[in-house]
Amino acid sequence: MSDERDSERSGQERPSTAADRRGRRSAASSDGASTPAKGRATPSRGATATSEKGSLFARLARFLREVVAELRKVIWPTRSQMVTYTIVVLVFVSFMVALVFALDTLFAEGVALLFGN
Repeated sequence: MSDERDSERSGQERPSTAADRRGRRSAASSDGASTPAKGRATPSRGATATSEKGSLFARLARFLREVVAELRKVIWPTRSQMVTYTIVVLVFVSFMVALVFALDTLFAEGVALLFGN
């Protein structure tokens, strides 16, 4: 509520969308509409599935090319980061094993005391 009053006092209108708040203007914001216009229509699934089907080997080759392309986008950790992550995981797992062992032993002793041997 105070934001609306502040914007009225300063003479500026309040941004209506997240894109406007980030400084970007959508295509539809110039005519006053709140939703941006679509650039193109979404293709139907049936049309793309039948047009892109090829032989089994062609699909397999395309899949492998896409896998390699995605793996190139991955930011791989450095050796020191891997050593640090490995140590953190091993310490955490060791702590959890010790905690479960301690609770198991405690409950086993409690059950033995309660019900006897």
